[in-house]
Amino acid sequence: MRDLRIVFMGTPGFAVTILKTLVNENYNIIGVITAPDKPAGRGRKLNESAVKVYANSKNLNIMQPTNLKDPQFNEQLKALNANLQIVVAFRMLPEIVWKMPKYGTFNLHASLLPNYRGAAPINWAIINGETKTGVSTFFIDEKIDTGKMILQREINIDKNENAGSLHDKLMTLGSSLVIETLNLIEKGKVKTTPQPENLKTKTAYKLNKENCKIDWFKPINSIDNLIRGLSPYPAAWSTLVNNEKKLEVKIYSAETIIESHSLNIGKIVFSKKEIKVAVKDGFIKILEIKFPGKRTMDVKSLLNGYNFENDAKML
Repeated sequence: MRDLRIVFMGTPGFAVTILKTLVNENYNIIGVITAPDKPAGRGRKLNESAVKVYANSKNLNIMQPTNLKDPQFNEQLKALNANLQIVVAFRMLPEIVWKMPKYGTFNLHASLLPNYRGAAPINWAIINGETKTGVSTFFIDEKIDTGKMILQREINIDKNENAGSLHDKLMTLGSSLVIETLNLIEKGKVKTTPQPENLKTKTAYKLNKENCKIDWFKPINSIDNLIRGLSPYPAAWSTLVNNEKKLEVKIYSAETIIESHSLNIGKIVFSKKEIKVAVKDGFIKILEIKFPGKRTMDVKSLLNGYNFENDAKML
């Protein structure tokens, strides 16, 4: 059995669960690398990453380089004498970093590679209407998410799954897969498989304002997938036009109603209890919505204090 000396790299909550699992399984974590603290909120108070908060609670050795190519940082990393690095939800590593440890640097990615390489694999799997996704471990190379595969595990995507619930399932599945991967590395039994390069693969593009906007002219299922795939973060959005005012609203959950109608696309149909938006194949019934500067609320609460005009619509 190899004696592993591990440096862990990660930033958000997804990475914390994997780090916790490693600590609970008594792996030797000699260093944790995470993003520098960032100013957040109105007071611009420095915000620590979720990984840093957890690592501090366990008195782990933390490093927060702003530049991964910085010679001083690389000397500090080399001095730790790690023989394995694990990367979960972190940035792209320069060759000098990922090549450093004897047993390599492996990454946990929340998709069935080679599909959904990139920044937002969980969101895009739902947005694109996939019925399955999973987690993969692979050794890092010079490109993004292209290295030789170690292990992969598959999971079904439920019909009403949103990005939040799928994130949590993949986080748990990912923890198990990292431990399985470590068992193989400890025993020197890793067998890697190159990722196929001749296939037409789907990409997990970075989410931005443009690709999070709802196009009400799309098929009803595509709109539903977008809303679920972006909930709870960063959320699908639309422009609400009501009483000649335009408001940017975020929609967190909705239901589809398949029904024939002759209404204009985007027209809002409302009652005392519900809001529906007319689309090609029926209606999107909004369940949770957020107005600018307000908290997220269910539609019934919104309708208690907000009036829609008869010509209200979504753009």
